[in-house]
Amino acid sequence: MPKHITVPKDEKESDHLGQLCTAMMCVRSEEEMLRFLTDLCTPAEIRALTERWHVAKILNQQELSYRDINEKTGVSTTTIGRVARFLINEPHQGYRTILDRLSRESADGKDKTKNSSTKKRAAS
Repeated sequence: MPKHITVPKDEKESDHLGQLCTAMMCVRSEEEMLRFLTDLCTPAEIRALTERWHVAKILNQQELSYRDINEKTGVSTTTIGRVARFLINEPHQGYRTILDRLSRESADGKDKTKNSSTKKRAAS
């Protein structure tokens, strides 16, 4: 685990967090993840995670004020500020890593679809 992530209180808690991360990486589909999160989290915790992810995507894509994002989503400006801080300033870069990866995968998927269509037209 990177040194700058200070969530675990002790070695035992760190081990448990590592095991949770490993378990989450074993998920093979969106449905499996939803089932796992439903078992793992309360509905309020799932809502909080969902809100934060939604805000991260908005902050990544658009130049909106916190107030505009609040009006659009209903998420508190405090939560929006926290997500923005972790997206932009904090060293963990978890949001950034996943947003960039999803963006690349989306672009690769579009290229593959585009190339596939081009090949089909060329073959006809």
